[in-house]
Amino acid sequence: MTRQFLFLLGSARTGGNTEALARRAAEHLPAGAGQRWLRLSELELPDFEDLRHSAGRSFAEPVGAERLLLDATLEATDLVIVSPLYWYSVSAHTKLYLDYWAGWLRRGELDFRKRMGGRTLWAVSALSEEDPSVADPMLGTLRLSARYMGMNWGGGLLGYANRPGDITGNAQALAEAEKFFLGTPVRQEPAA
Repeated sequence: MTRQFLFLLGSARTGGNTEALARRAAEHLPAGAGQRWLRLSELELPDFEDLRHSAGRSFAEPVGAERLLLDATLEATDLVIVSPLYWYSVSAHTKLYLDYWAGWLRRGELDFRKRMGGRTLWAVSALSEEDPSVADPMLGTLRLSARYMGMNWGGGLLGYANRPGDITGNAQALAEAEKFFLGTPVRQEPAA
């Protein structure tokens, strides 16, 4: 099966350090792998309304930007969350995308959780702190989300970059980017 990588750009800024780091990594995808890039800020995705416990209401059939994201998500073998570290977590655009997973899980005909099982979730992020441990909460969120869905965890590619363009001077992060997608994902057992 040919691997298909979906890069979900979560930054509020185009062409930022996080995106540059992800693009460097994408230059070194496994041979034959396909790639698709979606900029979440350009998609008109309404605020997520949690209807899980609303009597007489259910999640509507996905349309528009939501349908585009759902279809792209299900077509991918590998999902790459490309989000700068914002307040020790993913960006608002990225969080909104992940919130929609809750609705897709409730649409039985999608069989979303089962279909996501076995895919791989990766993370790429630029940090304005030199200590990479500040990204632990963000990476934990994504790793546990992968586990819940029965997905593999590919890991996180982190790079220090405080000002626009700084990532181009971070030799260590750029070197890690070149081999990032060649690593072996960790098999996650689905949460009960």
